[in-house]
Amino acid sequence: MTFTLPALADGLAGTTLVHNAVVHTVDEDLPKASALVFDDEGRILAVGETAALAARFDDVRRVDLDGAVVIPGLVDAHAHLSGYAVSLTRAQLDGAQDLAEVMQRLEAQAETLGEDDWLLGRGWDQNDWPGQAFPDRAVLDERFPDRPVWLTRIDGHAGWANSAALARVDRDMSGDWQPDGGYIHRDDDGQPTGILIDAAMGLVGPQVPPTPESLMRDALRLAIRNLHEVGITGVHDPGIDRATLARYRDLVDAGEFDMRVHGMADGMGETLDWLCDNGAYTHPSGRLQMRAVKLYEDGALGSRGAALLADYSDEPGNTGLLFHDPEALTAQVNRVLGCGLQAGIHAIGDRANRVALDALQAAMGAHPDNPGRHRIEHAQVLTAADLPRFAELGVIAAMQPTHATSDMYWAEQRLGPERSRYAYAWRSLLDSGARLALGSDFPVEAINPFLGLHAAVTRQDVKGWPPGGWFPGERMSREEALRGFTLDAAWAAFMEADIGSLSVGKRADFIVLDADLMTVPAEDIAAIRVLETWIDGRRVYERPQ
Repeated sequence: MTFTLPALADGLAGTTLVHNAVVHTVDEDLPKASALVFDDEGRILAVGETAALAARFDDVRRVDLDGAVVIPGLVDAHAHLSGYAVSLTRAQLDGAQDLAEVMQRLEAQAETLGEDDWLLGRGWDQNDWPGQAFPDRAVLDERFPDRPVWLTRIDGHAGWANSAALARVDRDMSGDWQPDGGYIHRDDDGQPTGILIDAAMGLVGPQVPPTPESLMRDALRLAIRNLHEVGITGVHDPGIDRATLARYRDLVDAGEFDMRVHGMADGMGETLDWLCDNGAYTHPSGRLQMRAVKLYEDGALGSRGAALLADYSDEPGNTGLLFHDPEALTAQVNRVLGCGLQAGIHAIGDRANRVALDALQAAMGAHPDNPGRHRIEHAQVLTAADLPRFAELGVIAAMQPTHATSDMYWAEQRLGPERSRYAYAWRSLLDSGARLALGSDFPVEAINPFLGLHAAVTRQDVKGWPPGGWFPGERMSREEALRGFTLDAAWAAFMEADIGSLSVGKRADFIVLDADLMTVPAEDIAAIRVLETWIDGRRVYERPQ
């Protein structure tokens, strides 16, 4: 079977035939093919078998893939492009196994800095260290008594500051006061330890000098090249502001932005005002849009900021942090929907997810002409009662498979066995009829989507632990996982008419692999490598030989 656009003639200038391939299209009408044809604007003209398309399109440029595997370009449905770019300029602390290793990396970074520069880093995770206790400022003060140091936790929901950084805050950090939606860790004398959770990070964060614009743009170019290397052609970027949107737009205009971005505005800033006044933004290139808003309702599980209905199993008396009371969140969602925009609510704990679902239900009822396709970002811990509400309300679960395999070593300590049963519940959500848009939350997790595909299919780490998988009943099939990173991710961004499957009329965004995702042993999915990445029918990456 071959699908074509009948109105288009053969032999168009610049038309390309990609053939002799194993093509997984993610199109239910033609799931598998061996060739595709696209025009000089990067629109797919035909998908089918090599012999038929080679005969039909005889006077065209040909790309023989010699039996390699082709799938649609992968879309990370929740990732922080600018955050990842910034991280490339800072000390990388992820994977450090103890404080000594953290200090080694910080000292190496400090050697590259000017005398008055802040020492910035990201990615530390106390759950990886002996004892799993939060660090304190004294460790940093010993090595860096004068240079301000500010280090964000791997989940972005906690920060670690030294005394020099805390001294930049224009408020006394001692005592027993706490900011709304945040928490300052203090010692027995009421002095800050240097650990700031969620909204408390806003006390130090604004004191950090901004990344120079030229460095930021260079970092974005490098970030995009890195994404091409792992097969990512699109990103849903939550929580960006107008300045970030303008930076992306300028790079698109300059032809230096080979990425599709579904921008989700920061719902706490003036960007929402601008969107409400001006309407959704779409760049004519199809590379950039902003028609969604990111709202926050709780913190993260690793720093015990996720809002739970009952106490943390490993910290009695703590139920996490609910950023807004239910009425306030409902008012925010009402405004977003009233402006004709998509809402995406960060909710990790079961209490936050319930409040988010309630707010969406109320706002959708109040605005029946809303654009739909609203989302809960993460949706990590649910209850049996709330899980079916995603499908009932048509709410997308934007989930990150590697969060499960990163958290599984300690998640049951936080939640206990019963709540863990409804955590990262992909299979249950799919079986209920919900749609899952999959991503990584990079730079919280690694950018490589094949790690996410592996986690989704196995619920194991790359070493095969635990045997049989963690709560293996919640695994996805390979087809479901691929769809979550392609067509369903596109649908969650209102882009399914253009991307997400290799179908006639859509854009020729695809990647070439060194192994078949559908047949390789499950334990080898994470090791799949990208040979080529194409966007709009143009090759933007080729793996070195």
